[in-house]
Amino acid sequence: MKKNNLAYYYLTITVSAWGSLYVASKYVLDKIPVFTVLFLRYFIAGIVLFFFFRKNGSEKIARKDYKYVFSIGFIGYFLAIGAQLAGTKLSNASFASLINSMNPVFIILFAALILNEKLTINKVISVMAAILGTYIITGGGNATGQILGILLSFVSVISWSLMTVIVRKVTQKYDSFTITTYGIIIAMFCTLPVSIYELHVTADFDFVLEWKVIFSLIYIGVVCTAMAHMLWNKSISMIEAGRCSLFYPIQAMVSVLLGWIILGENIDIKFIFGAVFIVAGVLFSILGKKKEILYTESLNS
Repeated sequence: MKKNNLAYYYLTITVSAWGSLYVASKYVLDKIPVFTVLFLRYFIAGIVLFFFFRKNGSEKIARKDYKYVFSIGFIGYFLAIGAQLAGTKLSNASFASLINSMNPVFIILFAALILNEKLTINKVISVMAAILGTYIITGGGNATGQILGILLSFVSVISWSLMTVIVRKVTQKYDSFTITTYGIIIAMFCTLPVSIYELHVTADFDFVLEWKVIFSLIYIGVVCTAMAHMLWNKSISMIEAGRCSLFYPIQAMVSVLLGWIILGENIDIKFIFGAVFIVAGVLFSILGKKKEILYTESLNS
């Protein structure tokens, strides 16, 4: 029970940090090209993680597990997040957010197929409530968005979901901090050539490094990437991947709320209704799991 509660705290912090990423990006993406921001994000996070990695000692990865670690960095951190950025740019933010809310569906399916996690009615109800809440908050997106942008958003969801299941598998053998560090560094090197190409084709881009941009980059790298990815991977190592995924839609709620508080964006009654469904879905999952644990403990006592 205590292990589950700690994982829930980690997940809440993680998805809240990812929710704040949308606000922090407002100060950066108009000043620096998209994939260059992604490279700087991983570069800053990589420095922070590598510093603590060296300080706390390294854990050797067996040669046969290299493919899993590379997959986490390439499929999860490079392909999934790169496709998410491109998909958002080519369609629109609300529709991309709605598609991203499908992550729990694919994570639960992959977890059932690959990890043999149980597909319970509790999880299904929680996912449906979370997706409905995200749909209400985003207004259902815009179905007239570019097809390529929509497809890239789905590529992002499938890639991230597959990566999450791989992390669950690998972190049963290795420390989550080690896996996160290797994954971020691999993603940084994968993103570098894309960033160089982007800078070449956008040579006329008006770069402005004011203090808000610099602070936002540091925040994105340290909080939204290094800390958030480490806590996400730690949570996955502690409880089922499918149950972790049910916290994912909270980030849409946090991003809208912070946009209202910090950026002065409009917020309406749809947000309240959507937030109720999202929170209800998460609480239903948590309380249902606690009831299951208590029942199991009573049988064993």
